[in-house]
Amino acid sequence: MNLFDEIKKKLSQEFIDIVEWIDTTNDTIVHRFERYQNEIKNNAKLVVREGQKAVFVNEGQLADVFKPGTHTLNTKNLPILTTLKGWKYGFDSPFKAEVYFVNTRLFTDEKWGTKNPVMLSDERFGLTEIRAFGTYSFRISDAGKFVVDVVGTDGNFTNYEVNEHLKSLIVTRFTDTVGEANLPLELYAANTSELSETCQEVMKPEFERVGIELEKFYIENVSMPEELKKEIFDYSRLDKLDLSKLTQFKAAKAMEAAAKNEGGTAGAGMGMGMGFVLAQQMGTLMGQPAQQPFTSQQPQGTALPPPIPVQVMYYYAANGQQLGPVSFDKLKELFANRTINRDSLVWKQGLMGWTALKEIEELKAFLGGSTPPPLPKM
Repeated sequence: MNLFDEIKKKLSQEFIDIVEWIDTTNDTIVHRFERYQNEIKNNAKLVVREGQKAVFVNEGQLADVFKPGTHTLNTKNLPILTTLKGWKYGFDSPFKAEVYFVNTRLFTDEKWGTKNPVMLSDERFGLTEIRAFGTYSFRISDAGKFVVDVVGTDGNFTNYEVNEHLKSLIVTRFTDTVGEANLPLELYAANTSELSETCQEVMKPEFERVGIELEKFYIENVSMPEELKKEIFDYSRLDKLDLSKLTQFKAAKAMEAAAKNEGGTAGAGMGMGMGFVLAQQMGTLMGQPAQQPFTSQQPQGTALPPPIPVQVMYYYAANGQQLGPVSFDKLKELFANRTINRDSLVWKQGLMGWTALKEIEELKAFLGGSTPPPLPKM
């Protein structure tokens, strides 16, 4: 062996490459292996560690993908690149190719949330707004597809960059899912586990299209405006109450307040009149005959004021629930905004049972048709 052969052998052994990437960060998803002019020596060693995959790209075209292990880079281990390069009988000179190391570990506890309120339509409350936030975890399942469709030519693709894309996708699909679910508002906050599973199933195909596997998706909280939350709580409590007992209790409290009235003779008369009316109401509610107001001889010419009229309260049925009591004006407002209609069931004190709104005399004014007929011809 002459001197030139010795030098050639020494140089060939000295310059065999080792292509590898040691991740020193916690947020890098894709790292491009940097080499002068992207040249890699023949028979170079490729080291792919656990939790990684190596993707070869030739002139912008996806070539070979390597799993964890140590690989020798030659025509046997680079079948796709060999075809793209047109190597038929092997090669000895360096070749050019871009190598991307893809981090395939599980990225956990990633945050998501709705930047703007999500608009929903509820049958009882009309248009409302909710907000939601939670966490999710993902991993890269198809390294080649992810590099081509998402990373492109980015030499150092981080977790922050992919999360910006994923968060927008999550909020869009979450909005679609809750809109199609058409649940009562209070059930969104009470069924976050079921809603999380449904959203995950909807989002999985979207993630897989770019080579990502959505491992877990959690909705931690669904919030709504405080005034709407208070209204929902009030409806919930009302649904659990015995309305007849509540009415009796309020009537007793009103009688007690009237009895404490010390506003002079006129005040005493007014309080006594109010007491008689309330006592009559309570007697009717409790199934007892109403007591006749006590009358005493009054000097002639002295007139007592009549009892204060009691406002009639109405109960109504909507969405299979008993709601109320509400005043005549409030009932008229509910009819105007179509919460109830002419066939809705209504009940007030004195009715034998629930009756359609159109059958109650004083409520027929809601239906229109109150224009007087034309005057008779003289």
